[in-house]
Amino acid sequence: MLDREGFRPNVGIVLLNARNQVFWGKRLRTHSWQFPQGGIKYGESPEQAMFRELHEEVGLLPDHVQIVARTRDWLRYEVPDHFIRKDARGHYRGQKQIWFLLKLMGRDSDMNLRATDHPEFDAWRWNDYWVPLEVVIEFKRGVYESALTELARYLPRTNPHNRFLRSGLRSSRNDPDENTQPAPLLNTGPIETQFDGELPHTD
Repeated sequence: MLDREGFRPNVGIVLLNARNQVFWGKRLRTHSWQFPQGGIKYGESPEQAMFRELHEEVGLLPDHVQIVARTRDWLRYEVPDHFIRKDARGHYRGQKQIWFLLKLMGRDSDMNLRATDHPEFDAWRWNDYWVPLEVVIEFKRGVYESALTELARYLPRTNPHNRFLRSGLRSSRNDPDENTQPAPLLNTGPIETQFDGELPHTD
């Protein structure tokens, strides 16, 4: 489902834990890491699509989270031609997204990457709030920055230590979340090295 300008409606999810760290998922059988996101189906509201994607990709139910905020308007990014299927070139331009900031009210153990027969991620970890902005693929970086900047004002108050700042400065303290699942460290440049596969659909 594309709009008149060739953008596919989509939702993005920034999921927080009690430390204001964000959920970061590794796409199935790749080295690409990203936030949960997915297309809005015909007849769905952005909030309905968000809860559906949250369950399909992370295994969480509405009772497991609290909606803290959402972006006011659509945020758009264009996809380079070489990431678009040949049959979609000329009418598909990219995605327009509404981003939701959620707080996890349940436990890490409530997450289930195999909640459906078509999992999106095969690993996950908690990252400090601005880490994804520093490593996301370039053509999506502007939307990530806009979404994280707009939503940052709604972050719950927490301990300011051990945060990655947008300037790239690190705290000297190293206190990883004891519930973090093992995964490669995100400190070697762009990690989301391929497009997320959210190409246009006809439904």
